[in-house]
Amino acid sequence: MSSTSSKPDSSYFWDKLHSLSGIIPIGAFLLEHFFENSYALVSPDKYNYVASKLETIPWRVAVEFLVLWLPIAFHGCYGLYIWWRGKTNVWGHPWMANWLYTLQRWTGIIAFAYIIWHVWLERFATHGRTTYAGVAHDFANPYYVAFYVIGILAASFHLGNGIWNFCCKWGIAVTPRAQRAAGWFGALVGVAFSVAGLFIIAGFVFGWHPFSGYL
Repeated sequence: MSSTSSKPDSSYFWDKLHSLSGIIPIGAFLLEHFFENSYALVSPDKYNYVASKLETIPWRVAVEFLVLWLPIAFHGCYGLYIWWRGKTNVWGHPWMANWLYTLQRWTGIIAFAYIIWHVWLERFATHGRTTYAGVAHDFANPYYVAFYVIGILAASFHLGNGIWNFCCKWGIAVTPRAQRAAGWFGALVGVAFSVAGLFIIAGFVFGWHPFSGYL
């Protein structure tokens, strides 16, 4: 037996960590982020109140670095490495698994670019101070809206399909029946996040507050 065959496969560890980081903390943060931004559908004042609370979190920079920036940087950069070394053949073998694999790769790239741009704009360009009026002003630009729509749809699909991958890689869904259930659950998550994201965008673009009755 050669010495190389006895060495542990480090890619197995990094692949598992990459899969985990997509769910925790990135997926969890995306859920929290959508929830917080949904207050824009209640009222501008409620959105500003929630945003101001988030801006005063103790140890904010350290928390963001450990829980957000570092995991996103790892997941995105390692995802690019996987994309670079991977191969697809959706035209020669147009099976659903091939299409999902290809879409997962490309939506990952789009989502990574979108998140970098979004974090830079909302966290650093505004010094971490976001207001309803400022976001609504940005959404007056149709190109801004289009980029947000594409980014949210890509991130939602990537998370939903990533849940299925996570369940399979971590042995949560082993049997064909369990894998189908995980696939349907991931699809439900992807659709739910897409709808929520589009509703939030519509709220800013049209000044729409369907939950104003909660006040």
